[in-house]
Amino acid sequence: MTDETPRGDSGPELAAVVANGTIDVPDFPKAGIVFKDLMPLFADGAAFRRVVDGIVARYPDGFDVVAGVEARGFVVAAAVAYATGTGVIPVRKAGKLPRKALSATYALEYGEATLEVHEDAFIAGQRVLVVDDVLATGGTAGAALDLVERAGGTVAGFSVLMELAFLEGRKRLAPREVHALLTV
Repeated sequence: MTDETPRGDSGPELAAVVANGTIDVPDFPKAGIVFKDLMPLFADGAAFRRVVDGIVARYPDGFDVVAGVEARGFVVAAAVAYATGTGVIPVRKAGKLPRKALSATYALEYGEATLEVHEDAFIAGQRVLVVDDVLATGGTAGAALDLVERAGGTVAGFSVLMELAFLEGRKRLAPREVHALLTV
């Protein structure tokens, strides 16, 4: 981390909580990629509570259910759903869901992947908060948001713990609003 004050859509204090709970892992999953390991943040109960509360505070009008993107988005989604008394829906990698599913294939920073959600995951018009850990190129997020809508949900918001601004994922998702607790 540099000496500059961390920035994010919920202010520098929450941005610092995320920044302080992140370890950079060079050359993972392949050479040239710097993986943002958020496991220390998840392991710190007080910090994790602040992050979850920060996401909840961003949506004062609420939402009906939280959709978490595999895998670290599951951790965030479950905590946000619990904090708000709503349900949680997993957006999974291909081949993991047991019933009929919708799928979306997208490009990653370092390859290609497919996400799926059960065809009947959402009640028509249900307000869905979609959460993930990191926004990079926007491919994963775009696929997840598309799947929510194709399955009948209405996207109430999209939140991530960290946005890698240099990969311009926010631009790819425009005009959708992105809520990132930390932007690096």
